[in-house]
Amino acid sequence: MAELNGLANDRALLGRTSTAERVSDILRSRIAEGFFPPGTRLSEDSIGNALGVSRNTLREAFRLLTHERLLVHQLNRGVFVRVLTVEDVEDIYRTRSLVECAVVRGLGEPPYVVDGLAKAVADGRRASREGDWKGLGTANIHFHRELVALAGSVRTDELMRSVFAELRLAFHLVDDPRRLHEPYLARNGQILQALQGGDRGEAETLLGVYLDDSRKRVVEVYGRRVAEDAP
Repeated sequence: MAELNGLANDRALLGRTSTAERVSDILRSRIAEGFFPPGTRLSEDSIGNALGVSRNTLREAFRLLTHERLLVHQLNRGVFVRVLTVEDVEDIYRTRSLVECAVVRGLGEPPYVVDGLAKAVADGRRASREGDWKGLGTANIHFHRELVALAGSVRTDELMRSVFAELRLAFHLVDDPRRLHEPYLARNGQILQALQGGDRGEAETLLGVYLDDSRKRVVEVYGRRVAEDAP
């Protein structure tokens, strides 16, 4: 399976105490990065052998990711990467707006540590120059993860980690990733510039409009794709 390429290299991330939580962390990242697209059936034997973990450990990891709405178990068929509905996408954006805007609003007094945001913007610009539209989508997600991380809250980071992974499931079904992601690269730079200047009010305004525009665009494109794929 092509999507298993490199998965064996992730064994090192398991450490000496292989746990279902660490396996789920690896698989969540792989799903978010597009190695396992929506609708993919996850083979217990192939993944278990690649990671060197027991069937029971892998099944517990699958259970955790099913609880996070990234996987779905189909009776007598196995475990599959979940395919989102349009309503799922709408709800993801509602959650993003609530959390991300609140993070910016609550930043306190400047200066703000925005090195992670700056790196994500630079990575996005490089991906755009190279025509790597999947890489640009990844850089955009990283930008928003770094934005959430400014809150300094482990719980918020964990919540949004799953939300961003779910969002990536929608991105994988879009057939024109350049058109989807490229317009927001400049907006990331504008938000970064506002925060570098200590203007969290301007950053929140830019972010709110950004997320609303993104929601409309993604829902439009995703809804059309879902309709095309419907029997």
